[in-house]
Amino acid sequence: MQTKELAKLFGRNIKTARVKRDINQERLCELADIDRSYLSRIENGNCKVALEKVYEIAAALECPLSEILPEVSGVKIN
Repeated sequence: MQTKELAKLFGRNIKTARVKRDINQERLCELADIDRSYLSRIENGNCKVALEKVYEIAAALECPLSEILPEVSGVKIN
């Protein structure tokens, strides 16, 4: 699996979790203390996210990490 594919899956999971909770991008940005353009790039799979931010986003969404992290088993990341 390519890093780009992983980023896209992660971004899609973030957006799905956000929409499921009826939280708009602006509110999630406030809760996670991130810039709206950065969240947009994350949701579109256009950037890598620091582990600390992954935890902050999960906390802001009040969801387990397993909900937003893509499932990858037995796959090498290039």
